[in-house]
Amino acid sequence: MGHNVYLYILGMWAVSYLIRTLPLTLIRREITNKTVRSFLYYVPYVTLAVMTFPAILSATQSPVSGALALVLGLALAWFGGSLFQVSVACCIMVFVSELAMGL
Repeated sequence: MGHNVYLYILGMWAVSYLIRTLPLTLIRREITNKTVRSFLYYVPYVTLAVMTFPAILSATQSPVSGALALVLGLALAWFGGSLFQVSVACCIMVFVSELAMGL
């Protein structure tokens, strides 16, 4: 059992190391393909969204209050609300919806 743990750690290290070093060693010149450049441009945003979205729904006591806050936040951001306004409104939405569900 203990020996397998070291193999798993070694495997995870190898995969992580290869993912980080292969692009540096294989790609020596500037990327000129528009599709690849566009894909690489959006990778950080997609990664942030993938990490944030599940937390929005599971950080509250009820997924419904998280979903309501998400809808409100999207609407406010769509209509030009600042980050501060959106975050405060979402916090208030979660507070009010969980208070209403608790009654």
